[in-house]
Amino acid sequence: MRRPRWRTAGGALLRVTAVWAVSSLTLLLLAGLLPDFRLQSASGDSLTRTFLTAALGAGAFGLLSALVWPLLVRALLLVPALVLGLLVFFLNGSLLLVALGLIPEGRGQAAPETAVIVAAVMSATSSATSTFLAVRDDDAYRRRLVRLAGRRHGRRRGAPGDPGPVAPGTLFLQLDGLGHDVLREATSGERPLMGTVAGLLGSTHRLTPWRTDWSSQTGASQLGILHGSNHDLPAFRWYEKETGRLVVSNRPSGAVELQERAVARTGDAGLLSFDGASRGNLFSGGADQLALVMSVAARRGRHNRSRAGYFAYFSDPANATRTAVSFVAEIFREVGQSLRSRFRRETPRVRRGGLYPFIRAFATVVERDVVVAAVIGDLLAGRTAVYADLVAYDEVAHHSGPRHRDTRQVLRRLDRAVGLIHDAAQYAPRRYRLVLLSDHGQSPGATFLEAYGLGLEDLVRAGCGLPVSRRAGRTASGAEAREAARAALHRPEGADGCGPSDPVVLASGNLGLVSFPDLPGRVTREEIERRHPALLATLANHPGIGFLLVRSAEDGAVVLGPGGAEHHLDTGRIVGRDPLAGFGAGAADAVRRTDGFPHTADIMVNSSCDPATGAVHAFEEQIGSHGGLGGEQSRPFLLWPAELSPPTDGAEPAGAERIHAILRRWLREVDGPQIPLGGPADELRPEGPEPEVFSPADGAVRDNTR
Repeated sequence: MRRPRWRTAGGALLRVTAVWAVSSLTLLLLAGLLPDFRLQSASGDSLTRTFLTAALGAGAFGLLSALVWPLLVRALLLVPALVLGLLVFFLNGSLLLVALGLIPEGRGQAAPETAVIVAAVMSATSSATSTFLAVRDDDAYRRRLVRLAGRRHGRRRGAPGDPGPVAPGTLFLQLDGLGHDVLREATSGERPLMGTVAGLLGSTHRLTPWRTDWSSQTGASQLGILHGSNHDLPAFRWYEKETGRLVVSNRPSGAVELQERAVARTGDAGLLSFDGASRGNLFSGGADQLALVMSVAARRGRHNRSRAGYFAYFSDPANATRTAVSFVAEIFREVGQSLRSRFRRETPRVRRGGLYPFIRAFATVVERDVVVAAVIGDLLAGRTAVYADLVAYDEVAHHSGPRHRDTRQVLRRLDRAVGLIHDAAQYAPRRYRLVLLSDHGQSPGATFLEAYGLGLEDLVRAGCGLPVSRRAGRTASGAEAREAARAALHRPEGADGCGPSDPVVLASGNLGLVSFPDLPGRVTREEIERRHPALLATLANHPGIGFLLVRSAEDGAVVLGPGGAEHHLDTGRIVGRDPLAGFGAGAADAVRRTDGFPHTADIMVNSSCDPATGAVHAFEEQIGSHGGLGGEQSRPFLLWPAELSPPTDGAEPAGAERIHAILRRWLREVDGPQIPLGGPADELRPEGPEPEVFSPADGAVRDNTR
């Protein structure tokens, strides 16, 4: 039943009065504790006069925060978002100084550094008071969350008298880089690490793994999931000979080009094209509502709707203060954890200095908070389909390892974020079905450089008879948060050049790509052996390399392994031991598909994989990596409500395009169409045994073979 307007207005007035009173008392207390902050004239004032001064100061500060702060944040959208988080304290303190200056007779004075402290404390106490008073007021709680997410209405617009949407909405929440087996461990036991997710598994949801494509990284997986096609995306980064440039999937220019290619190939805008929202993703999925989406991050000015996510979040000063405090705390946390890892001489270990503490804090705090607030706003606005990506675990696991104590702490905080979203959905104007999924897993292992003393580029140059640098250089990280932070900082994309004749060697986790820019088209095995007789043998027989993919003029696609082993993909003929034997089911199909891409490199290199531990060797500076085949990186998860149809009637789903088809089907399993029917990626149902389904309720893996 809708509350009368007078009761709503009365409740709002009561909350404003209470917050004003608490803020005034906070000012009085701080004036007594801080030597450089006073609320009295030089000759002193009575207690009543002092309290009146505090009330005036608190009221002025509250009005400035409500009226001026959103305008400041909107103006500062032209300033890098990461810098905005660091400026929160200064801006808040400046507003307090202005508020004190408005008090008559100059009774309010504070040193600039003290004003920063006072403003932060006041923002925190007023926010806590407002939240406490709204705990039992569903309307107030909803309005606050909607306001933080930049929405003007807590329900969908419709015809007069329309009770609102009846069909359930769907929220797809991607936990970036979290593998199926790691999730099982985090949701098992009497006191699971991820209690919220464990509760879903024990009651309303089911869990199954799926297999990625050969390129097991966010660009390939998310493009396939959101747009139904990841054709011609062979790796995280690759060289295109016809243009002489590198394409990097998590850069704004690369993301927008890949999205345009996928849309042109499928003829469909994407999974979220009907009343959808895309939050924190590389691609839009066809959604109209965007926040922190890389494929639109290159836009400048007011037309960049993706950046509106920052405004929606930071427009609340208490919200901004809380995130800024958490941001600083996360930087110190990373520095402490890095020092502890070094003092304990943990291995494997990579460098974690420079800008990395700031990038980690951006991924685990700023991106998380903005995305969560935007998702909550989408739920309360009643949007039909929402897809959001939380990248915190993936970023930390790259540098600490998939199962390290540092990453376990991140998983616990991610679980709290899932719980917050799940609880907020109870206030939405429609029921929501929550689908959790990941785009890939991560495989542990020492880097190729650490394990063997030279990088892949050095090994390739040696095999070509070219001089090798004695100085080991660091390779660029493929972590998703790095380019997101660059986009937030408005940093220009780096120019990736190469010599006209030297081989171009690129890394995508434990997947390497070798291209010869002076030779047009895909260079054949025969031509490579003629020009560089030792190269293929040097690579194939190296203990840190599992297999190579080359194209033969005579035999088609050929996978090369150590000791002369070969797997001819076109005919199935195997010479010696199958080079793909240790890389899991479906490896041959995944490699064969990549071989058909127009921009597959002349030589595709996959590192070796320890069959006992699943450890691989990344060709970049990561001890938790993904991008190729081997170990848990190719085994993400899909967790869905039991009310939906099972993902498949056969074997576990294989490939991101297959996941897209499943998600489209789930969107259709409601009353009425939720996306345009007859899309290009209608679901297929392969034959075979039913995939394993795990539930902590039985504490084991069940075989659901029909």
